[in-house]
Amino acid sequence: MQQTNPIQARQKSLGIFHIIGGVIVAGLLFGAGLMVGQGKIRVGGVPNNPSTRQLSNQIDYNGLDEVYSALRDNYDGNLTNQQVLDGLKHGLAGSTKDPYTEYMSATEAEQFQNDLQGTISGVGARLEKDAEGRIVVVAPLEGSPAQAAGLRAKDVIAAVDGKTTAGMTATEAVLKIRGKKGTKVTLTIVRNQAEQLEMTITRDTIHIPSVTSKMLANGVGYLQVSQFSDDTDELANKAAQKLVADGAQSIVLDLRDNPGGEVVSAVNLSSLWLSKGTAVVEQRKGTTVVRQDRAIGGDILQGKKTVVLLNGGSASASEIVALALRDKAGARIIGEKSYGKGVVQQLIQFDDDSSLKVTVGKWYSPNGTNIDKKGIMPDQEVKISEADSKAQNDTQLTAAQEYLK
Repeated sequence: MQQTNPIQARQKSLGIFHIIGGVIVAGLLFGAGLMVGQGKIRVGGVPNNPSTRQLSNQIDYNGLDEVYSALRDNYDGNLTNQQVLDGLKHGLAGSTKDPYTEYMSATEAEQFQNDLQGTISGVGARLEKDAEGRIVVVAPLEGSPAQAAGLRAKDVIAAVDGKTTAGMTATEAVLKIRGKKGTKVTLTIVRNQAEQLEMTITRDTIHIPSVTSKMLANGVGYLQVSQFSDDTDELANKAAQKLVADGAQSIVLDLRDNPGGEVVSAVNLSSLWLSKGTAVVEQRKGTTVVRQDRAIGGDILQGKKTVVLLNGGSASASEIVALALRDKAGARIIGEKSYGKGVVQQLIQFDDDSSLKVTVGKWYSPNGTNIDKKGIMPDQEVKISEADSKAQNDTQLTAAQEYLK
C-alpha cells in the first residue's frame, strides 16, 4: 500500500448515505507500508484509538495466502492484481462491520466531493443502508427524475438493471444508479415489504442548492438547508441577512430530509443564532472528550423565536444543529422523529487521491445527549399523511407558522 504524507483529514458528520454518487471500496486504517512475502503483513504506525490497540502490528496472513493461491489457480474468469488489491482493501474496511467506514478510490472520492458540492448526475434520490442490510430510499429530491417516476421514501431498491443489491454498500448501489445524463436505469423496488415494482428512470443532472430562503406571512422567515456542503456557510449567512433586512421577526429552519455533511458547516449554521464561544457539539471516544466545537459568532438571528423542522430523513449534522438550537437558543422542534446518526467520520486523503471515511467517535449535544440509533423526538409531533403529500399540504410548516404567530 502507498504510504501517506501527514494525513490530510477533515471532520465530517457525513450523512447516512450519499445522494446518488460514488462507489466506495475499502482501505487500511493506518497510513503505512505493506510488507508481504514472509507469511505476515506488517502494518506500521501506532493506532491513535485505544480501542483498536489490541490489533497487532503483525498479522499472520498464511490463510489469506492460501485463498489467494486457490483463487489464482482455479478462478474461471478475468482477474487483475488491482482487482485483488481492491478486494483486500474492501475486506479490511468491511471487517469493522460499520456501515459508515468506507474506502474510496480516487475517482470515487472525487464523486463523493461532487455530492458535497451539490452537483451530481443521476436520478436524484437519497439512499441509505438499513439495519437489515437493504438499500432504502430516504427521500427523492424535489423536482428530480426519481420523484417524477414515483419513487417514495422507504422504498427498498432490490435490484439495479436486474442486478441484486444484496451485499452492496449504499455507495456501491449509488454507482450502479448514477450515470450520464439522458441514459436510463431500471430499479426494482419493494414497497411496504410486499409490493414489487419496476421503474425505468432517465438520468439527469441534479443541482442541489444547499440553502433556500423566503419570507412567509406574519414576519416569519423561512430558511431551508438541504445538506451541509462546501457552500452552505456562505449561502446561509447571506440568506439570514436578507431575511432580517426583509423584516423577519421569527424563523423556520427546515432541516427535513437533510442527510448531514461537514461538522464545521453545522457549527457555523448554529452560529447564526448563538453567541461566540457557545458550545455546539462535542466528540467523544468512549467517555473521553476529544474535540469540542463552539459557535464562531455572527449571531444574525440571535433572539429570534425559532422552529426547527425535522423528519426521518434528518440526520447527522442536521441533528447536531437541531439539538444545539433547542439546548442553547430555546428553539422548538416540530415534525417527526429524526434518523438518529450520532457518530462522526473523518475523511482521510491519501497521496493517490483515494480516501478513507472512518468513524472516529460519537457526538454529543451541549446538554450531553447522543441520539445514535434513537433519533430526536420533536417537541411537537406533526405527520404528513399521503393525502396531504399528494395535495401539497405541508402540515408541519403550517404548525410551525401557527406556533410563531
